[in-house]
Amino acid sequence: QVQLVESGGGLVQAGGSLKLSCAASGRTFNRDTMGWFRQVPGKEREFVATISWSGGRTTYVDSVKGRFTISRDNAKNTVYLQMNSLKPEDTAVYYCAAALGLYSTRASEYDYWGQGTQVTVSS
Repeated sequence: QVQLVESGGGLVQAGGSLKLSCAASGRTFNRDTMGWFRQVPGKEREFVATISWSGGRTTYVDSVKGRFTISRDNAKNTVYLQMNSLKPEDTAVYYCAAALGLYSTRASEYDYWGQGTQVTVSS
């Protein structure tokens, strides 16, 4: 059974930092693109960041550029999202996902999803 399990969410004040982790089991994803998305109630799931299988290519949504960093450790089958200078508008449930065989920023092209972790940024 393939599972992606996010951790590291929580409550933080504006300007603070959090580091999300996503551990995969049941399958290795070291040849697949990994991404982070977020969603707030009543809105569509939004792309945040993605990283190629080698880690050599990354893409971010404009609103997080310079503040968030995606990385991966293929030996641990884990992807990370370091979030700095957090803002109240970053509040959302954050999901990690895996896209098999392609590099994409589209949620519809991701094949596996975690259950999500809540990030709340207070002002």
